Amino acid sequence: MNSGSDARDDVILEIRDLEVTFHGDDGSVQAADRVSFTVRRGETVAVVGESGSGKSASVLAVLQLLPRSGNVEVRGSVRLDGRELLDADRRTLRAVRGGAVAMIFQDPMTSLNPVVRVGKQLVEMLREHRYPGGRRAAERRAVELLRVVGIPQPELRMRQFPHEFSGGMRQRVMIAMAIANEPSLLIADEPTTALDVTIQAQVLDVLRDAKAATGAAAIVITHDLGVVAELADTVVVMYGGRVVETGSAEEIFAAPRHPYTIGLMAGLPRLDADVDRLVPIPGSPPNLADPPPGCRFHPRCTLRAGRDVCATETPELREIAAGRRSACHFTEEISAEETAAEAARVSELTGVPLTGDGR
Repeated sequence: MNSGSDARDDVILEIRDLEVTFHGDDGSVQAADRVSFTVRRGETVAVVGESGSGKSASVLAVLQLLPRSGNVEVRGSVRLDGRELLDADRRTLRAVRGGAVAMIFQDPMTSLNPVVRVGKQLVEMLREHRYPGGRRAAERRAVELLRVVGIPQPELRMRQFPHEFSGGMRQRVMIAMAIANEPSLLIADEPTTALDVTIQAQVLDVLRDAKAATGAAAIVITHDLGVVAELADTVVVMYGGRVVETGSAEEIFAAPRHPYTIGLMAGLPRLDADVDRLVPIPGSPPNLADPPPGCRFHPRCTLRAGRDVCATETPELREIAAGRRSACHFTEEISAEETAAEAARVSELTGVPLTGDGR
């Protein structure tokens, strides 16, 4: 096990008490509320939650990719290799984006310039950070990158436009651009959305191989627990703009310790029974313009059992075991036997092996 100083040296990204608030004519929406987590070198962290949970807003704030206007307020701390990014100037951010940190966006068709050939876009990325005076070297590297991510006939594809690629191939181009400058951190925002299951699996394989080849750490934003099972070492579960549970992927799948996480697991399709409908979490996600008091999950929570503290006091994200944290007043009441039975089913669905003690 690492010593405290070694563990600190191993942290590449540290997010502390991050708050993201959008101000509008009708009021303010706090999309991220005191979000904190760390990413270590070589680690893949999955940020999980329903739409509107604040996961994308939190991670986009890392690179100041939220709209730069008076309508967006960002507070807290985001440190990359010990360097604060929230107060970084444009020159520093320009060097970091696509260099030390690379982003794979959800929709490659809106991320790639539709009227510029794919090869030229790759070359521009390379020349910005690695080959400022060497177009020929950048072009050779661009061809190599397309080959690495499994795009056939890369020399031909270099001359084509984004609309001439399939959705899966466009996502491979985005991965090629992301790893072009060997970043230390990759961020992937819903990398398999709108792709069919077969193409999703191929893209995840490419992403995994690309990450291994560069040695980069990664943050994967997703609502898909299958993606979490495929890629994640650590899971950060968000609900209503807050982090409600963290732990290793194996621990989260084997024994979730927050009612919301248990609800996400229960909503997976079953292979061991003939059911007509999935089991959803009752109710709807909170309106972040007017969130409920106390625990934001309490209106939908089956563990609350009418207890007032859930509706009046905000539960702190506290350590419940080594490397495990949960923001629930009554996490100790969650039955290990019940979660073990649910975990066995989830493990069968996702292929994530359970830890030896189910915790």
